[in-house]
Amino acid sequence: MDKTSLQPQSVFKCFAQVNEIPRPSKKEEKMIEFLLDFGQKLGLDTRRDEAGNVITRKPATPGMEDRQTIVLQSHMDMVCEKNRDVEFDFTKDAIQTFVDGEWMKAKGTTLGADDGIGVAMEMALLEATDIKHGPLECVFTRDEETGLTGAEGMQSDFMTGRLLVNLDSEDEGQIFVSCAGGCRTLAQFDYQDEDLPAGFFTFSLAIKGLTGGHSGDDIDKKRANANKLLARFLYSSQQKYDLRLVDIQAGGLHNAIPREAWCLCAVPAKDKESITVDWNLYQANVEEEYSVTEKTMIFTLESETPATTAINKDCSKRLIMALQAVDNGVYAYCQDLDLIETSSNLANIRKHPETKTIDVLSSQRSSILSARHNMANTIAAAFELAGAKVDIGEGYPGWKMNPNSEILHIAVEQYKKLFKKEPIVRGIHAGLECGLFSEKFPGMDMISMGPTLRGVHSPDEKLLIPTVQMVWDHLLSILENAPKK
Repeated sequence: MDKTSLQPQSVFKCFAQVNEIPRPSKKEEKMIEFLLDFGQKLGLDTRRDEAGNVITRKPATPGMEDRQTIVLQSHMDMVCEKNRDVEFDFTKDAIQTFVDGEWMKAKGTTLGADDGIGVAMEMALLEATDIKHGPLECVFTRDEETGLTGAEGMQSDFMTGRLLVNLDSEDEGQIFVSCAGGCRTLAQFDYQDEDLPAGFFTFSLAIKGLTGGHSGDDIDKKRANANKLLARFLYSSQQKYDLRLVDIQAGGLHNAIPREAWCLCAVPAKDKESITVDWNLYQANVEEEYSVTEKTMIFTLESETPATTAINKDCSKRLIMALQAVDNGVYAYCQDLDLIETSSNLANIRKHPETKTIDVLSSQRSSILSARHNMANTIAAAFELAGAKVDIGEGYPGWKMNPNSEILHIAVEQYKKLFKKEPIVRGIHAGLECGLFSEKFPGMDMISMGPTLRGVHSPDEKLLIPTVQMVWDHLLSILENAPKK
């Protein structure tokens, strides 16, 4: 399969256009201008709101004027993750895609199909002249990945339709009808530089090549968290040696399971061989523990230029103990569904020499608000016990299933007609903008769907090409069978 034969051709053509445009979260200006220009060149009512969201309205095709307006919604930003050895500037460079069998991938970076493929489907519909549909509102939100600020700041009259199809899900054949809410917890440690005694061996530790993935949708897949693996070795080492932590830069975005972690340490020269042996034994143990889910882990220990200072020993000890103790992964499952209820992801650790602080960022998710608060407080308590200052963000709401959903009924019936099987109707542990829409637009009837993606929020992100046609066909069938006003 090559790029020229990809179907539906109109969608993949639009996806290629989307991937030419830099669109990091919070830096979507070029994408906003592109979408405004795209809609206006088609002669359609296209505008943006103060938050930076874009909407294009398309009238019904002849004979469909009596149908209810359907809102199609996707987010324009993408998670910007790359492999450490890849030179790439997400603010300037186009995503380089290639086809590998039935999958589309990117060269060393995230693919941007989350949610560029949803954007492409909306664009293809706006351009189309041979598709039956009622009135459409195609909505493109900004900054979904790092704060949902587009949906949060959306004006209450921006969307007028009552039925909404969110195109930001990652499993063809599954229709999502609820999602988890989430928040972020930031712990900050103050430190001082402390002179290293003479005769210390300075070395770096790095863990990379992990699978990573989405901190909501993939949190139950038993994948390793690079930050937790690094903290685990540091904790055991400080029990045995006079370990000094010089620097630590680990993890990435709040909504990605960390794939890489790095730190700079020092121990007395007499312990150089012992800690090297410990590292090798630790690697073997971890590889055995994660033999199914982590087949490409890389552990390195390298000698470095001797450091002259380190993080003061008291702060270093408290930080490492907290990183060992803090919860990570699935915390609880729903009582009535086979679905994750509550989880936490230890996402990011950064030393900031200019402010003499070390920040540790984690994210909590739950389909139950009180349980999310409890999870965040559990994380906060571990860091507070270690002397850190902790701030818990306000977060975003979940989305509760509507058992009488009209758009869900249509989607299920059309799926059965097209594919001769029942779709899976379920909730998702990830956050969706539908949670905010349910608060901002009371009575909005919503579903979420999309083609199959794997490895999202990591450079392993890939799109299962045949499922794009399936979702496209399903979407067109929903539009053709929109309910009457």
